[in-house]
This record gives sequence, C-alpha cells and structure tokens, in this order.
Amino acid sequence: MHFNLRTHVLCAVCVLLFFGPSVRSQDRSLFARAETDTTLETPVSSPILTSLLPKYFDPQEGLLVRELIDLALKTNEDLSAWRLEIDRAKARLQQARLRPNPTLEFEQQSGRLVGDGGDGQISIGASLPIEVLGRRKSRIDVAQIGIEASEAEVRNRERLLVANILTNYAEALAALRELDATEKLLELDLQTTRFVQIRVNEGESAPLELSLLRAEVERLRSRRQLAEGRLESSITQLKLLSGIPFENSLKLREQLTSAVMPSLPQTRDSAVEIALRTRPDLRLAQIEEQVATAGLRLVRAQSKPDVTLYTKYTFGRSNYDAPVPFSQRDRDLAFGVSVGLPIFNKNQGAKAEAEIAIKQAGQRREFAERVVRGEVIAAYQRYEAASRAVSTLENAAIPTSTQNVETFRRVYELGEIKITELIAEQRRLLDAIRDLTEALTQRYKAQVDLNIALGGNGFLPEPK
Repeated sequence: MHFNLRTHVLCAVCVLLFFGPSVRSQDRSLFARAETDTTLETPVSSPILTSLLPKYFDPQEGLLVRELIDLALKTNEDLSAWRLEIDRAKARLQQARLRPNPTLEFEQQSGRLVGDGGDGQISIGASLPIEVLGRRKSRIDVAQIGIEASEAEVRNRERLLVANILTNYAEALAALRELDATEKLLELDLQTTRFVQIRVNEGESAPLELSLLRAEVERLRSRRQLAEGRLESSITQLKLLSGIPFENSLKLREQLTSAVMPSLPQTRDSAVEIALRTRPDLRLAQIEEQVATAGLRLVRAQSKPDVTLYTKYTFGRSNYDAPVPFSQRDRDLAFGVSVGLPIFNKNQGAKAEAEIAIKQAGQRREFAERVVRGEVIAAYQRYEAASRAVSTLENAAIPTSTQNVETFRRVYELGEIKITELIAEQRRLLDAIRDLTEALTQRYKAQVDLNIALGGNGFLPEPK
C-alpha cells in the first residue's frame, strides 16, 4: 500500500515539476489525495452521452455527394422546366423552316344588283410569296443558334445546381464535424463531472468547482444543439435540391476530412485555359454574340423587296342592247409578279438595334471571360491558403492543445489546479477545433468553387 502511495506521489511531483505550477499549501496530505486518486483513476468503460451522429452519418449506407447530384439532375423540377427551353427552341426551328402559305382569291361581279341587266364576272386567283435573297436561310440560322443557346443555358443551370448542392453538402460536413467534436468534449466533461461529484461528496473539492463544470457542460450541450440544427438545415436543403421527400431519412457517408473531390489542374494557367474552354456560361455568352450577328443578317434580308408571284383566271359575260339582243362571253388568264419597294421603310431602326445587340453581346462575352479568370484565380488562392491553415492546425495547434488539456485534466485530478484552469484550456482546444473545422470547410469550399469555376464537368455527365 505504501509502495502504491509513494508511486502516486512521485507521479504528482513529476507532473508538477514538468508543467511548473506552484504547489499550493494543502490541509490534507498528498498521501490522502493519492488514496482518493487510486479509486478514481479507473476509466469509465461505457459512454455517458448518447451520440447523435448515427442519425446523420452512416459510412456504409449513407449517400455520397455524387449520388445526390445524380438524383438532382434527374428529379429537380426547376431543371426539368429549363430543359423544356430546348424543346421550345426546336419548335422555333421547325417553324422557321416553314415556307409562306399561298393565297387563294375568289371574286364575283354582277350588274343585277344595280339594275344593269345580266352582266357578270367571276375571277379566281392565287398568289405565292417567294423568299429571295437568303431570307429563309437567315431565319433558320437564327433558330438553329437558338437551340445551341438553350442547350448552353441548361448546361449552365446544371452547373449552378451542382454548385448549390456542393455548398450545402460542405455545410453539412462542417456541421457534422463540429457535432462530433462537441460530443467528444461533452463526453469528457461528463466523465469529469462524475469525478468532481465524488470529490465534492468526499470533501476534496469545493461545490463551486462542480457548479462551474456543470455550467460548462450545459454550454457544450447548447453548442451541440446548434451544430445539430445547422446539420439538419443543410440536409433539408440537400433533400430539396435532390428531390428526396422531406419525410425520408438522409444520411451522409463521408466526413469532411475524407470527402473525395475530382482532381484539379496543377497550375493556375492550365486551370484558366480549361475554364475558358469548358465553362457553359461563357459558351452561352459566345453563342449570344452569334445570335446577335445572325439577327442582323435576318434584319438585312427582311429589308429586301418582297416578291410575290400571282395568277388570275377571269370568266365574264356581257349583255348588249341591240335590235337583236345578244351576249358575249370573255375568258382571261393573267400572270404577274408583285415586288414591294423598300423606299421608306428599310428596317433602319431594326438594323441599328441589331448592331447594338452585337456590340452588347461582345462586351458581355469579354466581361464573362474576365469573371471566369477571376473566379479560377480566387478559388486557387483560397484553396492554397486554406491548405496551409489546415496543415498548421493539424500538425501543430491541435496536437499541442489536446496534449495540454489531457495534462491539465490529470493535474486537476491530482488537485494541483482549479477547475477554471481546466475549463479555460478546454475552451482553447474547442476554439482550435472550430478553427480546424472552419479551415477544412474553407478548403473544401475552395475545391468546390474551383471545380465549378472550371465548368463542373467532374460532377456533370458528358454533354450530348
């Protein structure tokens, strides 16, 4: 028994000498404390806290972000509505290919209504507008480019949907990690609370220490509730975007530290080059410039003279008053061409508007290129900075702070420091963990933004 007590005393002295706290005067002997510690150093085998993680995380049956994206691309109602724009554009192309309809004319003249005998005439005619000087071809070109514009718009909407899913997925992973870290600290505090309760019952600690520790426990409980609320909110958004019924359960399969992202280009220049080549919104800006140019060609074609071919057959009968009345029948067949003369209206305003539209589309394309470059460079900078922060926290701050908390806890169990010192050190660890979670989240979001800035092709199916 004296050997065990002497061992505990030596351990306590070594810890105090290593960490340097001043030894306070005690009414009770160190041997008495050592006897108490001998009964309390046995760890609690079963956890006190029931974890909430299984409700939201399942490494086997949970969903990956790619599975959520696949569901969203198939079931998202807003995206389905945008895909109908392609069908509308194809319908406009079908309409643009149609030729003008002919016109059939029928006319009858009679003198009987005005008392002029039996004179009468019947005419039947037909006319057909002829599209000349490339008018029909220009109209078809505008409609065909419109289909490409609709497809690029849908592709960009898919990219934005993927970006929204990845953003909420990152928030969910961050909340899941914070929930896990908070529960671990809460479990440690609950274990410590049991220890302090026993010491208070035996008169080894003041009741104030137990009260302070319980306040810290409740504070961690509130942080746990907030983390769960953020996690539930992000999961609800994922259900909305992916078309999963709200009453169904959705569990994640990945952790923030193990989430897999598509490989990224090695350099910024290569990333910018890929983005300029594959971004659907930039492609849309380029197509809109082509649409404006095709629109100008169509306006110019519509400014040319209208040409109409026509034919007319006339059958008439005339009665003559003579000593011997007689009638005469006439038959005529006429052909002709009608040409409209664009003297006053040459679509001057429409031409000016089309030229301005070309200039406007060009400026928007140039701005879109600058936006793409800026987004890629900014995402790269954020990713590099977040990676450095994660490395610093994982390799230096977190291990040191964790070791400090463990040391403070053991020294407190020996009765050499106050509970407030342990709580303060634990809060520093919690702050470091939150900083790491924030850095991991920022790194993941930077990867997301960089993938989206590159066009999101790593998450989207190949265009048809």
